[in-house]
Amino acid sequence: MQLNPRQLLLLAFLTLVWGLNWPIMKLGVTGYPPLTFRALCLWLALPVIMLVMRVQGVPFRLPREDWREVFWLAMSNMLVWNVLIILAVKNLSSGRAAILGYTMPIFSALLGACFFGARLKRRHWLGVAAAALGVSLLLWYELSQLSGRPVALLGALLAAATWAFGTHRLRNTTLHIASLTLAFWMTLIAAVLLSVLCAVMESPQWQAPSPTTWIAVAYNAVLVFGLAQAMWLMLARSLPPIASTLSVMMVPILGVFSGALGLGEVLYWQDWAAVALVAVAIGSVLAPGPAPAKA
Repeated sequence: MQLNPRQLLLLAFLTLVWGLNWPIMKLGVTGYPPLTFRALCLWLALPVIMLVMRVQGVPFRLPREDWREVFWLAMSNMLVWNVLIILAVKNLSSGRAAILGYTMPIFSALLGACFFGARLKRRHWLGVAAAALGVSLLLWYELSQLSGRPVALLGALLAAATWAFGTHRLRNTTLHIASLTLAFWMTLIAAVLLSVLCAVMESPQWQAPSPTTWIAVAYNAVLVFGLAQAMWLMLARSLPPIASTLSVMMVPILGVFSGALGLGEVLYWQDWAAVALVAVAIGSVLAPGPAPAKA
C-alpha cells in the first residue's frame, strides 16, 4: 500500500492527536463521570466542525434518504465505540486501553474476509496474527491478576470490533455527501444518544468539571472530534479497510509511552511485547510490496 503525501500528512496528525489523547482522557475521567465527560466533548466539538464547514463552504444538508444510513454509521463508528472505550479508560491504564482499542484491525480483517469479500495478502494476515498475539498477552495478564479488570478489557475489545464493522460500512456506503457533513451529523446523533445515557446512568454523579477535566474536554472537542474525526472519515472512505486500520496502529504505541511518561503508568513485559507486535502489524501493511514486473 502506498500513501500519497496528503494521506501521510493526515495519518501523522491522527497519530499525534489520538496517541496523546489516551493519558489526557485518563486525566479527564479521574474523579469525573466518564460518559458525561464524553458527552461534553461531543457537544463542544459541534461548533468546531460547523466553523470548519463554514470556512470550506461544505453544506449541512443531509438528504432524507440518507438519514437511516447515517444513523447506523453513527452507532457503529461513534456511539458504541465512545461509550465502551471511555469506560475502559476509566478502569484500565490509558496505555493498555489504547492497545486494546486498536485491536480494531484484527476484527476489520476478519470481518472483511468473512462478510465483505476482502482478499488479504499473506503479509496482512501476518499483521493480524501479530496484533492478535499482543492482545492475547494483555488478556492473559488481566485475567491472571486479582486486581485486573477483565470486564473493562472485554468491553474495549467489543468497542474495537464495532469500530471495525463501522469502518467497513463507511467503505461500502453509497452516501454522496462530504466527509465533514457526515462527521457533523454522526457527532450530533452520538451526542444526543450519549446524553440520554448520561441522564439515565450518571445524573446522581454530575458535578462541575475540574480545570483538568475542562482541559481534557477542550483537547477532545477541538482536536479529536472537531478535526481528527473528519480526517479519519476521509481516510476510511478512500483507503481499503485493512490499510486504513493497520496504518493508524502507531497510535497505541504513542499512547503507551505518553501514559508511562505523563501519568507514571508502569509498563510490564506484556505491554512491551504487545507494542513490538503492534509494530510488526504496522509494518505488514505499510511496507512497500514487490515492484510490478516489467513487460
